[in-house]
Amino acid sequence: MGKGQASGLTTRTGFSGIHFNGRQDNTLSQGSWNTSRTSKRNHVSARKRINERPYAIRKPKDYVVGQPGDLVQLDTLDIRPLPGQALKQFTARDTVSRWDVLGVYSRATSTTATHFLDKLGRNMPFPVRAIQVDGGSEFEAIFEGECQKRGIKLFVLPPRSPKLNGCVERAHRTHTEEFYEVTDSSFELPDLRDKLSRWETVYNTVRPHQALDYLTPFKFLEQWYKAKERRSGVTNVLDEYRTEIVTITLCPSGWNGDSDTYH
Repeated sequence: MGKGQASGLTTRTGFSGIHFNGRQDNTLSQGSWNTSRTSKRNHVSARKRINERPYAIRKPKDYVVGQPGDLVQLDTLDIRPLPGQALKQFTARDTVSRWDVLGVYSRATSTTATHFLDKLGRNMPFPVRAIQVDGGSEFEAIFEGECQKRGIKLFVLPPRSPKLNGCVERAHRTHTEEFYEVTDSSFELPDLRDKLSRWETVYNTVRPHQALDYLTPFKFLEQWYKAKERRSGVTNVLDEYRTEIVTITLCPSGWNGDSDTYH
């Protein structure tokens, strides 16, 4: 490279400390930076961009959870029953009654989350007034818009705080140990969905819960609404749901996933 070429390079780059064979070319520009190129700086922040949600908010500190439906925790669980197979379970748990609604899908997207929202409305035996989720993308977009459309409050957790959804996290463990680890299934979606629906019924109407003084969620709700009816004359909302439940007969050792006595 000749001196003229170096001079042109300096003009373009703004650097002056270029040497040729151990000696410095004094014809180069004296400035270390070409100020005409650096007078405007790009303002790039190293901090992660805050994702502003159009509807979801943090749960207010003064938000009171006093009756079933006031707060339903919703989360997803990775299901890997076979090598190379990955499924997603949506789990919703009411924090008062411990009533669970379950659904399994091939993927967790805002579309499948919205589909599960429909199931949540059908299978919860009371109105859902608020849902709490983590910051997963499946709980944004269409799902968030549907919550707003249906008048359901949507609370989103702060980053890295799964303990704030502790009820549904505990539910994941229970469903893993008491359903997935002991259920004989092909794990094809139709078969798995059928068995998971049966397990959901058993979980809510047969299995006692320590947190409910060993009542089932159904029995807890029955007592809760009877007490409320005595106080205020409110009709028991479980009456309608009770007609949809077929009597469940368990084997002495517990449910084995093969009974056809309920739907």
